[in-house]
Amino acid sequence: MNGMVLQNVEYVKKDKLAFITINRPEVRNALNKETLDEIMDAMGRASEDAEVGLVVFTGKGEKSFAAGADINQLKEKSAVDALKPEGMQQVYDKIESFEKPTIAMINGYALGGGCELAMACDIRIASTNAKLGLPELNLSIIPGAGGTQRLARLVGKGKALEMILTGKVIDADEALQYGLVTEVVAPEELQDKVEEVSKKILAKGPLAVQLAKVSVHMGAETDMKTGLMLEKLSQAILFNSEDKNEGTKAFLEKRSAVFQGK
Repeated sequence: MNGMVLQNVEYVKKDKLAFITINRPEVRNALNKETLDEIMDAMGRASEDAEVGLVVFTGKGEKSFAAGADINQLKEKSAVDALKPEGMQQVYDKIESFEKPTIAMINGYALGGGCELAMACDIRIASTNAKLGLPELNLSIIPGAGGTQRLARLVGKGKALEMILTGKVIDADEALQYGLVTEVVAPEELQDKVEEVSKKILAKGPLAVQLAKVSVHMGAETDMKTGLMLEKLSQAILFNSEDKNEGTKAFLEKRSAVFQGK
């Protein structure tokens, strides 16, 4: 494993995985502007590194994934700040549209902006001690980094409204029941499970993974006919790829495919 440590974020590469770890355990990995900027820097490094096939987001320590926005900075915000083009919402939009697959490794509290960060990832795997929620209304603000939109799309409008309006924090099992997370494991098994799921994804053609992400994320935001056309055009690109030829040939020859991302 190798990596770099910034002031608020740790970036570690392990084989084809890049781990971006929020490194502020003394404040439950609260997300201030500096941390968000460093997350963007780490994502840029992962994007440029051809060896990285998947990015994992997590929090330092055993208690918190990310416990929301930094309240000390939040209390200074004005209306103009909410409209700026470089806020938390824009960072999470970039995570959702990142060209490589992403997994949230939820190792504890994922509240407010932390829950919104997890929801921006493609897959969410939680430890049994995880707690998830959007308690922003306690501060007389709303979830403003995609929470009102992504939560409703993941768990349905009724459950999203209940969680947001009451500020309810749910445990990992309830999050699994409602589809907010995909798997729940013991804390000591969390990283192994994330690496197991990652290995399955990395065995697939990387171009197919990228276009599957585009088709699902963008297709979910449009009507069925447009989504199906997006799917068809993505498939057309893949039909003309070297990896498709390699994948079908390997299947017929009963061997493992060697994909090149072309």
